[in-house]
Amino acid sequence: MTAPLTPHDQHSPHDEPGEGRPPSHGQPSGDSGAPYPSGYPEHPGHASGHPEHPGHPGHAEHSEHSEPGPELRAELVRASLVAIAVAVSGVLLGLLWLWLAPKVPLVSDGSAVYLKNSEGEDAVGADGVFTLLGLAFGAVSAIIVFLLFRHGGIALVVGLAIGGVLASVIAWRLGVWLGPTSDVVAHAKAAGKGVTFDGPLKLGAKGALLAWSVAAMVIHLVLTGLFGPRDPEPALPPAPTPEAR
Repeated sequence: MTAPLTPHDQHSPHDEPGEGRPPSHGQPSGDSGAPYPSGYPEHPGHASGHPEHPGHPGHAEHSEHSEPGPELRAELVRASLVAIAVAVSGVLLGLLWLWLAPKVPLVSDGSAVYLKNSEGEDAVGADGVFTLLGLAFGAVSAIIVFLLFRHGGIALVVGLAIGGVLASVIAWRLGVWLGPTSDVVAHAKAAGKGVTFDGPLKLGAKGALLAWSVAAMVIHLVLTGLFGPRDPEPALPPAPTPEAR
């Protein structure tokens, strides 16, 4: 007969290894049996999923998408060329303005200079001629740009606008420079008393400098809306067959 087990010899299944049982295989002894005694992962950088160095693939992908693509670069190059070409053509506008603008006749009595025709509108006519020429040049430049670059985007329109302003400024300064001198007193002394001479070419309404740009943007927008390329329409789903119904 075997002696019955005493209560001290029985082992409860809930006994912990740290309370008298030897540690199981692969488990460290003592109170450090828990994987993270402090409640935090041993390597927080790996557990959080954040890269420890900037060379993570996500950074490279973000920088790659932030760079402009080849299509955008080509569009910016075309817009720059358009702006430069339009600005250079302002020389022609300045020469035409100098030729077509009405002259302002002045006369001197020896002590002061007066308008020969006090009721004349020659000074206002110079502004009107400049404005009409700017509108015409803007329309022509918009048509040429549209015919050359039918698939152009907003960059071409911006190039037209910037080039139009630069061309108008060049035309204005060129016309004033090539026109009669702005030193009216010296011109009157050189002409003599009672002799009519032409006054300097001036642009009173500075808003006329925007005529080229406004006309170019409007005409280009109209041409794009009427004759520009259309986006392909989405394909309709196939009609259900009688068997599917």
